[in-house]
Amino acid sequence: MIGSYPNTRLRRARAHAWSRAMHRETALTPADLIWPLFVTSGSGIEEPIKSLPGVSRWSVDGIVTRAKEAVDLGIPCIALFPNTPSDQRSEDGAAAYDPDNLMCRAIKAVRDACGSDVGILTDVALDPYTSHGQDGLLDGQGYVTNDDTVAVLVDQALNQAEAGADIVAPSDMMDGRVRAIRMALEMGGHPNVQIMSYAAKYASAFYGPFRDAVGSGGLLKGDKKSYQMDPANGDEALREVALDIQEGADSVMVKPGLAYLDIIWRVKERFDVPVFAYQVSGEYALIEAGVAAGVGDRDALVMEKLTAFKRAGCTGVLTYYAAHAARLLHG
Repeated sequence: MIGSYPNTRLRRARAHAWSRAMHRETALTPADLIWPLFVTSGSGIEEPIKSLPGVSRWSVDGIVTRAKEAVDLGIPCIALFPNTPSDQRSEDGAAAYDPDNLMCRAIKAVRDACGSDVGILTDVALDPYTSHGQDGLLDGQGYVTNDDTVAVLVDQALNQAEAGADIVAPSDMMDGRVRAIRMALEMGGHPNVQIMSYAAKYASAFYGPFRDAVGSGGLLKGDKKSYQMDPANGDEALREVALDIQEGADSVMVKPGLAYLDIIWRVKERFDVPVFAYQVSGEYALIEAGVAAGVGDRDALVMEKLTAFKRAGCTGVLTYYAAHAARLLHG
């Protein structure tokens, strides 16, 4: 029941900062953030990404520095994405399960430098390794095959687990890959490696800068609509999430984030499992474009959007603003 005016004046609780803080329903902390980082070859390398202002690719030594920064800021987990050199990309993405690939070298270096002070989340998909930019293997008609791709993804996930990954995150959207990866981890001696499934990943227009960052954008032949979800569908997302939970996912992800807050809310309400969102590259780039155009304040925009993810039901958010937001939260 709610009273009527003037007995009830909802503005009373908004009149002072201390009162607003006391009545605040949603709290955002650095522990809610996961920091995506892009790995490149070489040593002492920082490569600014033109389409992601303020974001760079880092050689492994730079990734280690960023990981230590995450620890200092109270960010519990980093997410690694490799920019595989073009001469190591192939039709079958075999570099994905090379134990000396960029991803594995970065995992090992962070683990050696930081121990268990920071979690390491790794992307399981073939697009950073294929010469055609698709997330899986192609048949003769250019269709991304499902079961053959899953077999390679299992090898990729095991490779990352052997290197020291804490969480493997299949972002490919193949059917049945969560169960296959879970069984392989159990049988391969990695029962405590978590699976964060990209359970509801949409065929979105917001991914362009990310593809630039991992070097797959210019390679992509066709689109990804035969495996990523139709942005018009919501009920289908619940079916995808249900299957991934049944198959052994420890947590699920909705991607992109802000345009799909309704999906985050529905997933949390239906399943009551840890739900994460990815504030994707296009969302980040649009904020930066708005700031550059003078239409908004970066700090205010970042904090409002991250709070929206938490309010919608997110356990945490993958965001390129993780370090920036953590500094703001530390005051």
